Amino acid sequence: MKKYKAFFETQSNKATEVSMSKKYKTTTTTIKAIQLNGLSKFLSKGFFSVAQLLCVSILLAGCSTMAPKYEQPAPPVPAAWPSGAAYKEVTAKNEKPVADIPWQEFFVDPQLQKLIALALENNRDLRVAVLNIERSRAQYQIQRAELFPKVDANANADFQRIAENFSGTGLPENIHQYRLALGVSSYELDLFGRVRSLKDQALEQYLATEQARRSVQISLVSQVASAYLILAADRERLQLARETLASQQQSYNLTKRRYEGGVSSALVLNQAQTSVDAARVDIARYTTLTAQDENALNLVVGAPVPADLLPQSLTAALTALQDLSPGLPSDVLLRRPDILQAENLLKGANANIGAARAAFFPRITLVSHVGFGSDELGSLFDSGAFVYRFAPQISLPIFDGGSNQANLTVSEVNRDIAVAQYEKAIQTAFREVADALAQRGTIDEQLAAQQSLADATSGSYELSRARYDKGVDSYLTVLDSQRSLYAAQQNLISTRLTRLTNLLTLYKVLGGGS
Repeated sequence: MKKYKAFFETQSNKATEVSMSKKYKTTTTTIKAIQLNGLSKFLSKGFFSVAQLLCVSILLAGCSTMAPKYEQPAPPVPAAWPSGAAYKEVTAKNEKPVADIPWQEFFVDPQLQKLIALALENNRDLRVAVLNIERSRAQYQIQRAELFPKVDANANADFQRIAENFSGTGLPENIHQYRLALGVSSYELDLFGRVRSLKDQALEQYLATEQARRSVQISLVSQVASAYLILAADRERLQLARETLASQQQSYNLTKRRYEGGVSSALVLNQAQTSVDAARVDIARYTTLTAQDENALNLVVGAPVPADLLPQSLTAALTALQDLSPGLPSDVLLRRPDILQAENLLKGANANIGAARAAFFPRITLVSHVGFGSDELGSLFDSGAFVYRFAPQISLPIFDGGSNQANLTVSEVNRDIAVAQYEKAIQTAFREVADALAQRGTIDEQLAAQQSLADATSGSYELSRARYDKGVDSYLTVLDSQRSLYAAQQNLISTRLTRLTNLLTLYKVLGGGS
């Protein structure tokens, strides 16, 4: 915490502190002068008219605030991605950064493209993110409106009867009063930037919600593609289990006939039965998983997915690019919307300090109106019926029990918290990219090794089956070979899924998909 405070103390522009000190002294001198001469006397001599004060206040809307000068914190991560045995040299040369590649160009599978488009239209999380933008925009407009006077038109009538005991004439009186006026109510002259600082904070909050929407969209595109791949892999596993069951059923039937003919033993028959039952268990399990995968896909899409958009198996033609270049951390991470969102929140916290500082200075508010008043409705617009009221008010905090200082401390601590959250967002993003790169560096070798293992176990199964048919080996050898082959094929599907998911993850963590 001390590090962050020292950082902002040195970076917040000493000229701002000097300027604040001068403003304190100038304001104190001015207040003393007004107190000595009388505020009402000062204003009654015609130094300012209502129109002049309003014009001055509007011109002040473009002046600077008392917020510290914002300096972007340095990224607390290395300037290069990690290197080592788990990482490989970058060979892909993208024509443009990953963050600039639209999802329509990255995903080329027609079914997946339609699913993503359907999700962007129906997903409720994305709808909430869009509605948050609308709400923040309205809140910003509300805060921005405080910079300008609010002019209201008022019309009223007052009917009163005075009893004869209270009237000066000894007779009851009926008093009728009609008024029509145009006025400004409780408008603050933003001489010290309090309102402008609050407006800046609302603006940064609004910009942060737009970055949040981009983050939700990137996550949504990734979730749809990931759910699509998981469903495809589980359907492929289910198909493999069904093929294995068919093969094992044939082996069991053959073994059963041999047992009935007295050629095979009961042990061999029971071993064959275990292979059939294991395949049946996997079929039931993957049938459940595929149904759950479809439910998950329906949820993330936000609507029932048509059957013709569901995948049947994994395909390598899912994306147009089979490799991605990460670029430099400083170029990639600072463009991610979640980091931009954290920076917007940091800027907003910085602006709040300006509002807290301005609370130490006087606040000037104006109440005024011009119009017509008369005791008769017919003479309301006569020349002598013109009325006006001008009531400026100035307040200077003298004793507040330390609340203003506490508010300033809170705003500074909130700024320090926002700095830590911003830095944590960068570190998290760096870790996500580094993890994806580490997996990418070894997944191709793992996939090649797994493919070789599946081919070798397939050969071993064929040989063991042939040796069993000739009576050279027992059925236990065939059973072991078959189980090894089935496991290798299932692991191959998992590895292919990991390869595609890694490419998808790398696209997401590098900021693609918005």
